[in-house]
Amino acid sequence: MSKLQAPAHQNYDVVIVGGAIMGSSAAWFLSKDKDFDGRILVVERDPTYQNSSTMHTNSCMRQQFSTQLNVKISQFAAEFVKNLREYMGGDTRVPDLGIRSFGYMYLADNDGFADVLRENQKIQHAAGAATQLMTRDEIAQAYPFYNLDDIVLGSINLVDEGYWDGTAVFDCQRRAAKEAGVEYIQNEVVAITKNAAGTQVESVTLSSGEIVSCGQVLNASGPRANRTAQMAGIEIPVEPRKRFTWIFTAEKPLDRDLPLTIDPSGVHVRENGGGTYQAGGHADIDPAVDFDDFAMDHSIWENHIWPTLATRIPQFEAIKVQSEWAGHYSYNTFDHNAILGPHDEVSNFFFLNGFSGHGLQQSPAMGRGTAEIMLHGNYKTLDLSEFHFNRIGQNRPVSEKAVI
Repeated sequence: MSKLQAPAHQNYDVVIVGGAIMGSSAAWFLSKDKDFDGRILVVERDPTYQNSSTMHTNSCMRQQFSTQLNVKISQFAAEFVKNLREYMGGDTRVPDLGIRSFGYMYLADNDGFADVLRENQKIQHAAGAATQLMTRDEIAQAYPFYNLDDIVLGSINLVDEGYWDGTAVFDCQRRAAKEAGVEYIQNEVVAITKNAAGTQVESVTLSSGEIVSCGQVLNASGPRANRTAQMAGIEIPVEPRKRFTWIFTAEKPLDRDLPLTIDPSGVHVRENGGGTYQAGGHADIDPAVDFDDFAMDHSIWENHIWPTLATRIPQFEAIKVQSEWAGHYSYNTFDHNAILGPHDEVSNFFFLNGFSGHGLQQSPAMGRGTAEIMLHGNYKTLDLSEFHFNRIGQNRPVSEKAVI
């Protein structure tokens, strides 16, 4: 870590641990709330964000979830991205963004998974999503490059589902938060002190030695979420899981857009633009990894990813990798869904954690909702209480079947 920065003040109304997309979304929504005029401090270990989940994302959004709330969260993301300049007060520096809606194509190779897609479609339609089920013949007509010998059903949505520029949204929110007075420093929270009763956080201690008193703390520390929680004597079921990405070209490019295709094996691949494609996956054995472990495992590509791609899309038999990287999911081992809201005992410690790979697309709604619950004690827009921390102690998982 390069030179640490000291905070400008000794006390803040809100201290946010982690300044990537979640921390910055919450900071921006807090700063623009007309009922809030307090101080916000964002503490970020690495302001280059080069190893953050935000920068390693595939930057796609989908509405094909199995819970209505997750569908609605992504619908707000689509609205937010397409109207970003308006949300940012008409700032002409904000780009005019859209969504490249090539869709997600879920492929089912057995009747059981096909039934899951049918049930999911009912939930998605009830929430207003435009999901279509496709027979094998319909898929072959629309996307003739697939090998569909083992496929019994597909599911796709071509409305507000596909690629978007997550980095641009992150940059705009972070800049707007700073210009609204949110203070960002390069530092690290190394200790959290509570009151004698253990019911309130009183201060955080920084790596550089400063002790900062605070009214509320927001844990937005991505894969390090449990480490941050442990400082407050709290455990959450979030750990870093390694996910691999490859960008490649094909000797025989496809003649139309490739939806983000989720093969029954779990391998996924999508159109990337400019004659390139992007594939992702992980090892069959999927343990938690060290926070700083971003080493590639080339055997996964040779033995699993490439053979799967070449089988599903025969034109991908002759391809050339252009770049590759490993990133981390902030993986919620309890139910693969977000952990939000206040702790049930340490009432001013809030969570924004455990997104399990769909965090970027959920960041607009989650940042907005977190600002609402922190400032007002309830949700003003979309009720996110289903994802509150207390469900873990109550053993009340929110089952999400559509996890990639």
